Amino acid sequence: MTVRINPSILTADFANLERELGRISSADLVHVDVMDNHFVPNLTFGQRMVEALQRVTPLPLDVHLMIDDPDRWAPGYAEAGAYSVTFHAEAAGDAVDLARRLRDIGARAGLAVKPGTRIEPYLELLPEFDQVLVMTVEPGFGGQSFIRSTMPKLGLLREAVTRLGLDIWLQVDGGINEETIVTAAEAGADTFVAGSSVFNGGEAAVQIAALRAAVAAHAH
Repeated sequence: MTVRINPSILTADFANLERELGRISSADLVHVDVMDNHFVPNLTFGQRMVEALQRVTPLPLDVHLMIDDPDRWAPGYAEAGAYSVTFHAEAAGDAVDLARRLRDIGARAGLAVKPGTRIEPYLELLPEFDQVLVMTVEPGFGGQSFIRSTMPKLGLLREAVTRLGLDIWLQVDGGINEETIVTAAEAGADTFVAGSSVFNGGEAAVQIAALRAAVAAHAH
């Protein structure tokens, strides 16, 4: 199994982002949380920040839009050069149409679901997406505890992806550390967003390697 570690810059030192991005050069992608203070009760950065990050890191940007009306705003992030743009199922007017527009621009299209959102309605739509993000905390703030009850959703997704013969990344975001990453991997995830455990755990490169090793040690 390919394991992707995407550190979330939500927990990085915003005053020294170029340095912080340098600390995670061994990561696969940079996870960028965009919040609008409407869809979630927190406000972070927007499209101009994504454009600025693009200039200071060679890593592809994995943008996670926790915003209202992604149908209107998401394409701009793809146009700004984001490698992957993930929007929330709960906020999109037409998830399939939006995913197709993102792909047409040249970005990977991702669909995110909150912990309480059922995945079943989206299983037959999976060919329209390149990534599905199962939130393992309530979106809005970093540093929360991993919600284990979200794991059956990953199982359903993995089964559907295998059955349909698709190449879709299954991502988890929230409370990921050396213990919970194993739980998520065993449930079917292959792409892991880690914030606090990477940026607040000492040497970021060592933390990234430890997360990879934890999955590898339990791989069947």
